[in-house]
Amino acid sequence: MTGLDTAIRSAGSASKLSAVLGISKMSVSLWKKNGIPADRVIPIYKATGVTPHELRPDLYPNPSDGLPQPQQQES
Repeated sequence: MTGLDTAIRSAGSASKLSAVLGISKMSVSLWKKNGIPADRVIPIYKATGVTPHELRPDLYPNPSDGLPQPQQQES
């Protein structure tokens, strides 16, 4: 299963993922063939929790790449 498949499953369907992202279902379908555009990786992560590394390991080679950094609390 690809990262995109995992994101679709997490959202409930390709239609639901496209609705959350504000794009057409056809765009999500084209990603299966052409790959996820770089500018959509972080929004998909925010919507589904599927990490950038899972979605585009070519752009995010380390598992923690693209994830928000934990904020340190002031004492």
